[in-house]
Amino acid sequence: MSDNKSGLIAVLLKKASQIEENEIKATVMSFLFVFILMAAYYPLRNVRDAMASNWTDPEISWLWTLNFFISTLIVAIYGFAVTRIPFKKLVPSIYLFFAASFVVFFVVTVGEERTVFVDKAYYVWISVFALLHLSVFWSFMADIYNKNQASRLFGLFAGAASLGAIFGPLMTATLGESLGIGGLMLVSAVMLLIPIPIILVLDRLKVTELGNAAHNLDTEQAKIGGNPLKGFSDFVKNPYLLGIGGFLVLYTGIGTFVYFQQVDLLRAIEDEARRAAIYGYRDVAVNTLTYLLAFFVTGRLVTKLGMPSALMLVPAVLIVGMAILAFTPVLLAAVTMHVVLRAGNYGLTRPSREMLFTVVDREERFKAKPVIDIVVYRGGDVMMGWFYTLLSTGIGLGLAAIAGVGVLVAALWAFVGYKLGKSFEAKDVAVK
Repeated sequence: MSDNKSGLIAVLLKKASQIEENEIKATVMSFLFVFILMAAYYPLRNVRDAMASNWTDPEISWLWTLNFFISTLIVAIYGFAVTRIPFKKLVPSIYLFFAASFVVFFVVTVGEERTVFVDKAYYVWISVFALLHLSVFWSFMADIYNKNQASRLFGLFAGAASLGAIFGPLMTATLGESLGIGGLMLVSAVMLLIPIPIILVLDRLKVTELGNAAHNLDTEQAKIGGNPLKGFSDFVKNPYLLGIGGFLVLYTGIGTFVYFQQVDLLRAIEDEARRAAIYGYRDVAVNTLTYLLAFFVTGRLVTKLGMPSALMLVPAVLIVGMAILAFTPVLLAAVTMHVVLRAGNYGLTRPSREMLFTVVDREERFKAKPVIDIVVYRGGDVMMGWFYTLLSTGIGLGLAAIAGVGVLVAALWAFVGYKLGKSFEAKDVAVK
């Protein structure tokens, strides 16, 4: 009976999400891994965004500028760690480090000495964590699974991230006002410890059940070695990596406009816990749609229509959406754009973009990828943040005019996505 049940589960999983029987254990562990990461992250993010409405647009732009430089420093330190720390210890150590940092913020926040400086330090630190924790996860996934497996399974992992991104905001919405922002920090810190044993199990399954011992990986799990700053030079010299970076910057362009609009609208609400709860309910709606898209669409879309279609679909939809917003600058249209952008990115664009790294060598995967995911991303934030401030505060443009600029950004984003997808498909095997 037990064997029959196991066989039935395997058949159902394979039909629902194209999972092979030997991939089930690793898939479940990876699913759980990213679910917990996102569930832990979102309460931290909701607290950060609640604090942001205390500050002006120029203040936030200055914080984004500071975040860019700190992120660059963190990526350089991470590159050094990659060359010195054995791979088996590297990934769990990162999550342990961040968990400890949030305990420190908890202690400072619940004390009587909380200041604006502490709030802004937290805002910047969460913004660093927001990108690094997922960049490390996807680097790890690209190292665990081969190109064929990634095309079928990464959409499922994006769905798991969306489930976590539903659960986390629900915690904020239901417990935020009773626990307070300090309590939310402590809960998230504890949750970040759970993936550590999962990482060790996945490391073993890669060699045993997945059969990927030779997938750009030495059998002894030694240090990656090399120049700690090679990720920066690889990014600049490699057209393929430059294309990924350009694609990401264009995404941040539209995302920045959406983010600032929400911050401006919520300034009228003075209570931070209430703001965090509102963000929580918003994220539940977005991530529910993301989960459905990632679980049922992404894997099949990439395998049937190809990577170019997967990368350009959301930008193409945003061209139409931003045009509608330009002619109808109302709150409903703005909220709809937020849902389309976030759900489309997390459910389709992000997992498709992560597949692009399965065809680069291991050193680029662990050194150049964080440069793109963090330094380039935050550089785009800085550039677009000040651009938005110039348009809104400096020139005084309204939502309709800014949406018109967004149409051009989305069109360029779609074009870059198409070209990048073509480059990916031309790489039949991973670079050794």
